[in-house]
Amino acid sequence: MSEAVLAQILATLADLKSNQQVLSDKVDKMQVDAALSKDAHFLKDHYHSSAGHSDSDGDTVATPTFEELATLDGVFTDKPVLTTYVGQKGVKPSKLVWGASDPNTRGPVIVSHMASQINKRNAVGAYGGSYSIYRSLAVAMGDLPADHKPNFENTEPPINIKQQPQWSDISKIVSMDPFGHLTSEYYKSEIEKGMDIRPTIAITRAHMIVPELQAEIKAGTMHVDGKVFVSEEGELNVHKAAVDPVWYLPGIAARLNVEEDHLRRSLFEVTGGMYPDLITRPDLKVFLPPIGGLTVYIFGNHEQLSDPNTRLTVRVHDECNGSDVFGSDICTCRPYLIYGMKESIKEAQNGGVGLIIYFRKEGRALGEVTKYLVYNARKRGGDSASKYFQRTQNIAGVKDMRFQALMPDVLHWLGVTKIDRFMSMSNMKHDAIVDSGIKILERCPIPDELIPPDSKVEMEAKIAAGYFTTGSIPRDEDLCRTVGRDWDAFHA
Repeated sequence: MSEAVLAQILATLADLKSNQQVLSDKVDKMQVDAALSKDAHFLKDHYHSSAGHSDSDGDTVATPTFEELATLDGVFTDKPVLTTYVGQKGVKPSKLVWGASDPNTRGPVIVSHMASQINKRNAVGAYGGSYSIYRSLAVAMGDLPADHKPNFENTEPPINIKQQPQWSDISKIVSMDPFGHLTSEYYKSEIEKGMDIRPTIAITRAHMIVPELQAEIKAGTMHVDGKVFVSEEGELNVHKAAVDPVWYLPGIAARLNVEEDHLRRSLFEVTGGMYPDLITRPDLKVFLPPIGGLTVYIFGNHEQLSDPNTRLTVRVHDECNGSDVFGSDICTCRPYLIYGMKESIKEAQNGGVGLIIYFRKEGRALGEVTKYLVYNARKRGGDSASKYFQRTQNIAGVKDMRFQALMPDVLHWLGVTKIDRFMSMSNMKHDAIVDSGIKILERCPIPDELIPPDSKVEMEAKIAAGYFTTGSIPRDEDLCRTVGRDWDAFHA
């Protein structure tokens, strides 16, 4: 073969390689355009295509197949996988049957994005709720190996939360994984084979000290019994459970009375397109949102929570950092929380059970920045009960975003069917619990003497709006007369 012919062959091969790269780049671009397209109808029309999807001109677009991912040496795929599609070659989600009573039939929740497992994911999102972002930073900085596998030895719960019929009722539990505390037990073999499966619930036991309750011990209004109050210093014995959110999207949509497609689109758009799989993978029905979860505090015998013959006192509390932790007097949050704890402890000491459920929903789930903006508007504009909700709505657009319809799930997880004393004046919390099938026998408002003067604005406005009270309901003229501390009353 002459050198001229050889040179021509090499030139032809170089051209082919170049053209292949150009074609590959075009394919990648079309995949990105399809994944990020705002035309929901276009994406929906191609959900069930097993031969790939099409661009707007009708030409077939080749999508990644994932067939050889398990053999890759790297933790992640060579190129970022922006999203996956139904029927995509090589994508075989691990079995997940929400509502199944047997944990093996139900299957584990898997959201790993590692190269060897991305095709087996059966849920959208990431483990850890809002803390998944911090984990991402640790990986980026090299402080945490991306493929770190937790050692779950000795992490099992110290108490047994007995499985309830509600665990397999998809109308009762849609916002948490009822098997989330038993992941390392039920799915041990899968974890040992290398699957990244993590608990979404952890249960522990602890002692806690609350200054206000220490004062009750010293004053003789509460007593040490050796079981709940375990020392004269006011040490409390408690079991507690931390719960990360796990959403079954069809159930969430039904609970909120919206269409699942519309819910997915809203979650995708309003979070800046954080999770494209919400749009492209309608077969993935479970979502682990990057939000805060909740903590359960149990006083007394946890096994009696599901016993309808045992008295139960409950306080459902939504986070308020300013009051709960730092003692701000503009609201009744900490006083009501302490009052709920006090009555829960007394219930436990009398043979019943006390329960505090603490949700991370700062500022009615509007956030602390919005809450402080509202504070400024209230104080600068004249803080009166008549304009209380208006100030919030002017800034946030809504008065409340806590969506209490999702709140009762944790009660169903614990097996609660009846609450003897509900330490809350909230009509929204009460109605959500009762509508879910749990009876409330008595509602307990916060005593007047526990209400800080500056928080009377909030209290009067809430009572006028429908919050429970054993007293009189304020009239419009009363609301105008209920005013809080003026802006000028604050010291510079």
